Amino acid sequence: MAALWWRRRRLPGAAGLCRTARALSGKPEYDLLVIGGGSGGLACAKEAAQFGRKVAVLDYVEPSPQGTKWGLGGTCVNVGCIPKKLMHQAALLGSALKDAQRYGWNIAHPVHHNWSEMAQAVQNYVKSLNWGHRVQLQDKKVKYFNVKGSFSDPHTIRGLTKGGKEGNYIMLLVNISLREQTFFETILTAEKIVIATGGRPKYPTHVAGALEYGITSDDLFWLKESPGKTLVVGASYISLECAGFLTGIGLDTTVMMRSIPLRGFDQQMASLVTEYMESYGTKFLKKCIPTKVEKLESNRLHVTWKNTDSGTEEADSFDTVMWAVGRAPDTKALNLEAVGVKTNSETGKIIVDASEATSVPHIYAVGDITEGRPELTPTAIAAGKLLAQRLFGQSSELMDYDNVPTTVFTPLEYGCVGLSEEKAVQCYGSDNIEVYHAFYKPLEFTVAERDATQCYMKMVCLREREQRILGLHFIGPNAGEVIQGFALGIKTIKQVWEKEDAPQRSNL
Repeated sequence: MAALWWRRRRLPGAAGLCRTARALSGKPEYDLLVIGGGSGGLACAKEAAQFGRKVAVLDYVEPSPQGTKWGLGGTCVNVGCIPKKLMHQAALLGSALKDAQRYGWNIAHPVHHNWSEMAQAVQNYVKSLNWGHRVQLQDKKVKYFNVKGSFSDPHTIRGLTKGGKEGNYIMLLVNISLREQTFFETILTAEKIVIATGGRPKYPTHVAGALEYGITSDDLFWLKESPGKTLVVGASYISLECAGFLTGIGLDTTVMMRSIPLRGFDQQMASLVTEYMESYGTKFLKKCIPTKVEKLESNRLHVTWKNTDSGTEEADSFDTVMWAVGRAPDTKALNLEAVGVKTNSETGKIIVDASEATSVPHIYAVGDITEGRPELTPTAIAAGKLLAQRLFGQSSELMDYDNVPTTVFTPLEYGCVGLSEEKAVQCYGSDNIEVYHAFYKPLEFTVAERDATQCYMKMVCLREREQRILGLHFIGPNAGEVIQGFALGIKTIKQVWEKEDAPQRSNL
């Protein structure tokens, strides 16, 4: 029998020998090193390994200010798409129970929801995905390091342990007759490096008590007990999705919006989304900004805010305050300046070209950390795979970021692909735009006599020639599934149009 374990130790002499040996070899240890174990990074690493390359992944989760942490898989798996959609499904089931009586089901009332039971089931599933990702990396012979990566030079990454110090490790192989010690230090060199560290929620640090008493989506999905009466600050899709499922499972939920909902999305559709949420039971504080959060002796949170329309100050108490005021790229620990990787000074995101290359030729970036890319898991996965194929598989195919469908999982879902009406007008002028639209009533709403006032779809087209479709927007049940099929058709038609236009462009 043999046992294998790791423990931390400081061995300055051994560390020096290790660096010398590596320097003398003159060749980087890995063909590809990926910093970040989220959707894009893992996809890139696993695809590169398929070409027989030596690949490593570094992933480390900095605990949230409230101490929440999670495993391998990134935002989507742990604190994003997966737990969000499962809790959204829990809320939809609550609505279905109300409809069921109209369809002949005898449901005993009142119906109660158990947060702890739901949270435990969701968290157990997420943990199974964490384990699955580790197994997949092992099966594909991708080396996984649970350390925080930072650039030492353009080809060298220095790993940091959970304690925040350089990690010197001893690997002990223990046998009945043999005890061998092999030194291992987390200084890694690679021919090519991919940055895929994603982003983390922002805190409004200018608001007194925000950091001390508030939570974000990094924490909500890992709460063991119900958040109770909740104030969600922000008008982003994260804010509305979380407020939607909290309302759906029976919690008193309020959304505080500074300005418009779903900035960047079609505003007519965004208004319909919030109108439905209000009819669904979510409260809205519009044109309001928080100024202070205080903890009461009862452990409730007393929130003070200013109404920017009236100029008045108002206040109320909540059990939980959740901030959903945007996300920031997770780049602080990377030491990008030292190696010359350029970022957008305003957003902090990494600037990349069409091939995902940064300003340093052999360093690439994919996913939410990149400037001008949609913050969507499927695009990060596709971009990561295509990057690996170009680097190691003799492919030249680039990621197509046009007409990528997306869905907002609010109580009444909103799916869209292409341009919003506002963006289409901005690009082509209002006189050149034709909008086809219709309200409709889903069949499942009929017997249940549910209000379908906000069930709506519209198609934004160019007036000229064959009226090219610029954008399609749909609000209603299963919007995510509906929009996928239309997106495929729109993308295919666009490719046909581009081929037809190519001769005309070449003659200009």
